[in-house]
Amino acid sequence: MTSAPKTPAQARARSLRWAVGVGVAAMSAIGLVLLFLLAQATNNREMYERNYLYLFVVNMVVALLLLGVIGWIVVRLVLRLKRGRFGSRLLVKLAAIFALVGFVPGMLIYVVSYQFVSRSIESWFDVKVEGALDAGVNLGRATLDALTRDLANKTRVAAGQLAEVSDAGAGLVLERVRDQLSANDAVLWSPGGQLLASTGASRLQITPERPTAQFLRTVRAERVVAQVEGLEDNPLSAVTNGRIKAIAVVPGPGFGLLAEPRYLQVTQALPPSFVANAIAVQEAYREYQERALARTGLQRMYIGTLTLSLFLAVFGAVILAVLLGNQLARPLLLLADGVRQVAAGDLTPKAVLQGKDELGGLTRSFADMTQQLADARGAVEKSMGEVDAARANLQTILDNLTAGVIVLDAQGRIVSSNPGATRILRAPLAVYEGQLLADVPGLTDFGEAVQAQFENFDAEREQGLHRVDHWQQAFELGAGQNGNSQFGGQPDAGQDAISVVARGAQLPDQTSGPARLLVFDDISEIVSAQRAQAWGEVARRLAHEIKNPLTPIQLSAERLELKLAGKVAPPEQAIVTKSVKTIVEQVDAMKRLVNEFRDYARLPAAELKPVDLNALVADVMQLYNAENAVVPVRMELDERCPAVRGDAQQLRQVIHNLLQNAQDATEAASTADGGKPRGEVVIRTRLSETGQRVRLAVLDCGTGFAENILKRAFEPYVTTKAKGTGLGLAVVKKIADEHGARVDLSNRVTDGVIQGAQVSLSFALDKTVSVSQHI
Repeated sequence: MTSAPKTPAQARARSLRWAVGVGVAAMSAIGLVLLFLLAQATNNREMYERNYLYLFVVNMVVALLLLGVIGWIVVRLVLRLKRGRFGSRLLVKLAAIFALVGFVPGMLIYVVSYQFVSRSIESWFDVKVEGALDAGVNLGRATLDALTRDLANKTRVAAGQLAEVSDAGAGLVLERVRDQLSANDAVLWSPGGQLLASTGASRLQITPERPTAQFLRTVRAERVVAQVEGLEDNPLSAVTNGRIKAIAVVPGPGFGLLAEPRYLQVTQALPPSFVANAIAVQEAYREYQERALARTGLQRMYIGTLTLSLFLAVFGAVILAVLLGNQLARPLLLLADGVRQVAAGDLTPKAVLQGKDELGGLTRSFADMTQQLADARGAVEKSMGEVDAARANLQTILDNLTAGVIVLDAQGRIVSSNPGATRILRAPLAVYEGQLLADVPGLTDFGEAVQAQFENFDAEREQGLHRVDHWQQAFELGAGQNGNSQFGGQPDAGQDAISVVARGAQLPDQTSGPARLLVFDDISEIVSAQRAQAWGEVARRLAHEIKNPLTPIQLSAERLELKLAGKVAPPEQAIVTKSVKTIVEQVDAMKRLVNEFRDYARLPAAELKPVDLNALVADVMQLYNAENAVVPVRMELDERCPAVRGDAQQLRQVIHNLLQNAQDATEAASTADGGKPRGEVVIRTRLSETGQRVRLAVLDCGTGFAENILKRAFEPYVTTKAKGTGLGLAVVKKIADEHGARVDLSNRVTDGVIQGAQVSLSFALDKTVSVSQHI
């Protein structure tokens, strides 16, 4: 399992831990270096005295830095505690415990060490030690003095033996003297310091060291001189080079005041053990005296070392307390933060600790649990997303269905509906959700009938009479074709008839209770089309059955008038003439009606070709100029209109029918107003904003259409004229359907007053002619 990406807070904490770790390591290294320097200075007093000031300053700086770090850690712990962060109390408690564990023993050791150092250093310099060292030094000096005097006396005696010996025979005497004195070397010097004879180690030297003239004068004055040599060298060479040298005056023959004496030099080596012990006692005595003089500085040096060690111990204890406390509190903090995130709904991967202890395992288990919850929630969200998508798809389908869909409960209350139901029933069903369908204004009978259908369906299903899972019934809402309501009530005068076919079914069991599905569709146009087809068939039969006897009737009437002409009295002749005229006129009217029936029933299929609608309108308008038109007609042609696809002959009939109806409606309104002019008829063409269709509109200034006529105005034999056949708009609708054009019929209303009616047709452009080319 991968860990969660680090947050900025975790990155800052990690950087802070690195900074603290580097700082601790640096200061620990500095402390160790200072302790090393202090140890070196303790063994070298001169080095300590020379670098004491620098060591003191550096020690103080390190101590202040350590104190500052400890103070900074304490401040952070206090601030964390005040902010109430989880684990702060535990961290403070652990830090205090570890600090006490490091501080209390450290202070105890410091106090004991301080007392020990102070008292032990004083005990180093008591009187007995100093007296013993002084006695040892004096003993060594007395021993050296005794050996020196003894050798001097023996040398003087030996010099007397050489008084009567010549220079040539002095060698044998010197050898005997060296053996008697157990000396290492014996040399006979002339009065001028020249070598006369020698024995021992000096015989091997080419140029033995001779005494100075000043030294010989001293010997001459004191007769014999002895001294210790070689002890001033370093301790290692002094052990082998330590010796006693004695020089005595050798009296000569005839020795007197003016005689030049010779000199006997005897050298005797000191025992190495004696020299080593003497040097050791002397060095110990010297060092004792030096440290006795610097005892205060020594105490200060050791106490300073102890103090710095105390600070390092306390600092280490506090740092260890914080680090260990953080190690213990960190898993708890991670768990607490993870629990808060999970409680807030955040199931992102959680950070885990890689440790092998129980707390690390607990963080990993919590992270695994969170991941499992996240996976489960992801699966649920995916399922919910699929359900929502399916619901959205279903809702989109319902919203775009032409059919109406209503969900009802068992009592007939509206649970939900789609826009198609609102459009078909012409009622805002969404506003009435939760209410009975029968309570919606205008749908009382429809709602009661639907509820009755559901109840009958449920009862029949319980009795096993229904083999299908739905019922279907046709309804007609509003005014029926004959003016009677389908449901037995009085029709609404302002409501046009709506024919619907409805299907009802029981929905699967819902959590909120049983629900019913009602699906219905508006079949008014289908019924209208069926009626138009039926009326076309009727018209065709009527045209055939009625037209045949009309001509014999007209001919018989005219023949009758011709036969009776001049054979009857004038009054009867006038009656005959008038009657024949009436018969002929009515026969002509019936012929025209039969011709219209024939034209409506036998309307030929349209031959669609490119047609210039503006030119066609201008051509038809020649029949409606000022000389021929009862009502003035004004053209408003859009020159941008391109050619449309249509049948010029049929479109000419459409324009003629629309203009004729508009003139009749305007003239009728003017007559109703007492002959007051109502305005003019307008015929216009317009190119749509999209440039894809051309609209032809005819506007009149009549009284408009009643609401119950607007829906059925295009049905055959529906008319508001006293002498109209009701076929004009039916023919227009039929031709428009042949052309794939949309027909709209509406009243022109201004400030709530109907100013006339408008009929418009929207035609598709001819694809062979582009708009840009036409423009």
